[in-house]
Amino acid sequence: MNDQSPILTAEAIKASRLPDAQIVTSVTHWSDRLFSFRVTRPKSLRFRSGEFVMIGLMGENGKPLLRAYSIASPAWDDELEFYSIKVQDGPLTSRLQNIQVGDELIIRPKPVGTLVLDALLPGKRLYLISTGTGIAPFASLARNPDIYERFEQVILVHTTREVSGLAYGEQLVESIYSDPLVGEDAREKLLYYPTTTGENSKTMGRPTDILSSGKLAADLRLPSLNAATDRIMICGSIGLNKDMKSIAENADLGEGSNSQPGEYVVEKAFVG
Repeated sequence: MNDQSPILTAEAIKASRLPDAQIVTSVTHWSDRLFSFRVTRPKSLRFRSGEFVMIGLMGENGKPLLRAYSIASPAWDDELEFYSIKVQDGPLTSRLQNIQVGDELIIRPKPVGTLVLDALLPGKRLYLISTGTGIAPFASLARNPDIYERFEQVILVHTTREVSGLAYGEQLVESIYSDPLVGEDAREKLLYYPTTTGENSKTMGRPTDILSSGKLAADLRLPSLNAATDRIMICGSIGLNKDMKSIAENADLGEGSNSQPGEYVVEKAFVG
C-alpha cells in the first residue's frame, strides 16, 4: 500500500500559529504500519546528514509532546522528511499517523546525533545497517554527495519483518540511482541489500546473522570485515545495536563519536 496525500504547494502554506511549528506538505502511507511525511523547513535549521531533531504535536495539556526523529531528507533539501512507524497506543505516533497536508507540526531546530560522517575515520567501505524505520538517517546520508567522495563502496542493509516494510527503502534507492546530483556515483558505489525476518522474501535473515555467517559478503562479493578499511553505521532496535556492536568490536573496530572519530557508530536515540 502506497497511499500518498496531495502535495501542498508553496502558495498554500500559511503562517504557523504555534512556536517552532512547521506545515505538513505531504504524507505517504506505505503500509498499515509505516508512513512518511514532509514538512516545511525552519529557516534557522542547519544539520548534518544523519542527525535527528525533536518533533511532535501539542498535547491535550497544552504542552508539546515531542520525540526524537532522524531526518530522512538530505541536508540540502528545502523541506524535511521523516519516516515513522504507527503505534496505535503510542502517545505521539497514535496521533502523528493521522496528520494531513496543511497541519502544523512542532520542529525543534536543534539537530544532534552520532550517525554523521565526521564521527568516522577515513575508510574504503561503509556499511549502513538498519532495521525498520532505522533506515531514515541513511536515507539522508545516501543522498549526500560527501558519502561517495569519502568511500569507494556504500552498503545499505535494511531489514524488516514483512515484505511491505521494504517499500520505502526500495523506492528510496531507485530515486537515488536516478538523482541528478548523486545518481552517477550511487550507481557505481551504492549496494542495496534488503532482508526480511518474519515473511518469506528473496533474502531473509537478521543483519547480524547475514554478517556473521558471511552470507552478505558472499552475495555482494565483499571481503570480510577489516578494521583498516571498513566502517559501520548502525541504527535499529536495542537488540540489534548491542549485537552489531559485538560484531564490530570482535573485528577490532572501535566506536567513534563527534569528538573522537572511530571505525563504527551507533544511534542510541533511535525511536520506532
